[in-house]
Amino acid sequence: MINNRGFWYALGAYGLWGVFPIYWKLLQEVPAFEILNHRMTWSLLFLAAVLAVRGEWAWLRPALSRPKTVLIFFSSAILLGANWFTYIWGVNAGYIVETSLGYFINPLVSVLLGVLFLQERLRPWQWAAIGLAAAGVLYLTINYGSLPWIALVLAFTFAFYGLLRKTAPLSALQGLSLETAVLFLPALGYLIYLEITGAGSFGHVDGRTTFLLAFAGVATAVPLLLFGAAARRITLSSVGIMQYIAPTLQFLIGVFIYREPFSRQQLFGFSLVWLALLMYVGDSLVAGRRRQKMRFLGD
Repeated sequence: MINNRGFWYALGAYGLWGVFPIYWKLLQEVPAFEILNHRMTWSLLFLAAVLAVRGEWAWLRPALSRPKTVLIFFSSAILLGANWFTYIWGVNAGYIVETSLGYFINPLVSVLLGVLFLQERLRPWQWAAIGLAAAGVLYLTINYGSLPWIALVLAFTFAFYGLLRKTAPLSALQGLSLETAVLFLPALGYLIYLEITGAGSFGHVDGRTTFLLAFAGVATAVPLLLFGAAARRITLSSVGIMQYIAPTLQFLIGVFIYREPFSRQQLFGFSLVWLALLMYVGDSLVAGRRRQKMRFLGD
């Protein structure tokens, strides 16, 4: 597996997503909504350049001519924008640990949505994992005195985004390009408004911050492109296991680099979620080996 290029692509994607808190922390003097609009604007410009280099434009007219496709990607763009904003705001407001919780919970929410909307069936251990994760969130809610809303918004927006993209007809690059195109004009309009009113940061702050705002498009698109390349080269189960690299790195960054508080009560709640993930991954691995064995015996 180590010699498989897909493994390294996946490691690169999840590793970059894992260190994203450091990137957004470097921009913490810029309002989160302004960062979001720069991310939308520069992402489309970068993706358009990638499409131009590849000469990959033939998909665009057929996609825009199908109202269902446009509606799917308009909806996924809104979900993606909400997810990005919540994540950027959470990181810069000092809630990196809670944002990591959202991405630990996300796979289990995705499984639940598969049951509710795609009629997928769960095995008993998978139901137990979802129940245990719910217990962890409930415990954290009681401990906080309020819902860990940042984690839940991140988990559910990305899970619903994944649900829409699962049924969407475009590739990862094409889909992200269409999503950022949906968001581009409002985002650009907002940035122009900030510039006119003198409230914008771009070009009016230090050079590093201006560069990081412009580079946000590359920072957004590159891990997504790496992930798309990885998904074509390694098994889905491998991708599923490696996805926990990102929230693990985010959690470690929050606790050990930015010294966010992490109490024993939080440790207990997180441990329930981590145990739920271990149950889910373990059950998936056992089921996968069982299917392989059945295919081998069938041959």
